[in-house]
This record gives sequence, structure tokens and C-alpha cells, in this order.
Amino acid sequence: MHVTLVHVQVRPEHVAEFLVATRCNHAASIREPGNRRFDVLQAPDDPGRFVLYEAYATPADAAAHKQTAHYAAWRDAVAPWMAAPRRGEPLTGLLPE
Repeated sequence: MHVTLVHVQVRPEHVAEFLVATRCNHAASIREPGNRRFDVLQAPDDPGRFVLYEAYATPADAAAHKQTAHYAAWRDAVAPWMAAPRRGEPLTGLLPE
């Protein structure tokens, strides 16, 4: 599995808007053919800190996600709300197989 942890820091005044946009991206992403998981996690001690756990069957499936209209809409919508640039951390999923 190809996994990316996307670390996001959102300005406090934009958290609600970020959640709306991210909910739309999540709903479409989990319907992509190669998607295995797309979890949205929020830090309990910092409501503006998020981690997106994105798991795809192959690196090609993950790359295809970045070409979708829903990803582009999310990326463009949330960019001005970021307190810092988002950071993707690529990982290889070993278990479950």
C-alpha cells in the first residue's frame, strides 16, 4: 500500500471552512478505485492541526488522486486558510496486506 500522511495546520478562523471542504474531498476520494483509506484526523489539543491518512493500493493510484477534480478543488480552496504549507509524508503500508 502507498500511504501518505498529510500534515496540515489551519488558521483558527478557517477551521470550520476547512472541514466543509475536506468533507467533500473525503467523500469523493473514498470512491476512487485504488483508494483503501482516507481518514481525516484532528488534534485534540489544537483544533487547527490535522493529519490526513491517505492509503492507495499503488503509487499510480495515489498519483491519479492528485489529478482528480475534487482534489484540485480542495487544494485550491484550502490553500489560503493554511497557517503553514501542508506537508506530505510518504510511507509504505505493510499491514494489513
